[in-house]
Amino acid sequence: MAVTKPKGSTRSSQATSSRVWLYSSLLTIQYGVQPLISKRCIRREVIVTSSVVACEAVKVMCALILIAREGGLKRSLKEWTLVGSLTASGLPAAIYALQNSLLQISYKNLDSLTFSMLNQTKLFFTALFTYIILGQKQSIQQIGALFLLIMAAVLLSIGEGSGKGSTSSDPDQILFNGIIPILVASVLSGLASALCQWASQVKKHTSYMMTVEMSVVGSLCLLASTFKSPDGEAIRQHGFFYGWTPLTLIPVIVNAVGGILVGLVTSYAGGVRKGFVIVSALLVTALLQFMFDGKPPSPYCLVAFPLVVTSISVYQKYPYRIKKKES
Repeated sequence: MAVTKPKGSTRSSQATSSRVWLYSSLLTIQYGVQPLISKRCIRREVIVTSSVVACEAVKVMCALILIAREGGLKRSLKEWTLVGSLTASGLPAAIYALQNSLLQISYKNLDSLTFSMLNQTKLFFTALFTYIILGQKQSIQQIGALFLLIMAAVLLSIGEGSGKGSTSSDPDQILFNGIIPILVASVLSGLASALCQWASQVKKHTSYMMTVEMSVVGSLCLLASTFKSPDGEAIRQHGFFYGWTPLTLIPVIVNAVGGILVGLVTSYAGGVRKGFVIVSALLVTALLQFMFDGKPPSPYCLVAFPLVVTSISVYQKYPYRIKKKES
């Protein structure tokens, strides 16, 4: 017997679908243009910690505005507890703060397409830590896709480590200030993603509230690290906004909005749509880099690019399914 869906349910489904397409499109653009605008708008003199803390501050403001717009600010503040916040968001926030700093370093030492492709290895580490923490298994196709992703990362590492296909002439600088930081950032991203998923499922934290808590805790961790770090010495000597120009605000704001969009896409559409967003963003980055830099990708990138696209597509298309026992 066929079941007819209520009209209200159909309208709600259509509204949700429209939101998914909007958020996915905006996130695709943000992912694709972020490496390009960061390289062009953030001068090398800019202190990494200052740009990261500024991004987190903008993210907090955006999230609070969105919570207030939905009418849930008073209720969220009333239900908020320090212990619950630190349990759900404290560790992921500290991890993401370190990850963002490593990403900022990599932006300056890798070309945009290589950065975007190496950044996709975070999917492997997300799957690994999700299995360790939440027990989520992977299908055979997904495991194969993850191996393809590793192969692509190795190809890019060989290409960049030999100094080919890079804007820098110093292979050591590319390796130690470009490739290694972004790979470490990918490991941290996978761990933090799994912890956030645990907090969402167990603690029932909303996307916006998680954003606020993680941004505040992460900023405090970064500011605390400035007492001993080279960035802290630079801030004390030159000032927090040393090297900043009005253009520096552009990648900071865009990155903050991207952080909000990641939570929205995951909340409304889940990991499948986010995977398509990542693939689309790679294409956007490749196109923009060719248009604005005028340089075609290196042979290593040409080989690695289809591997990345194929691996992400397969990983999202063939999720693990629990076999139903026959009665």
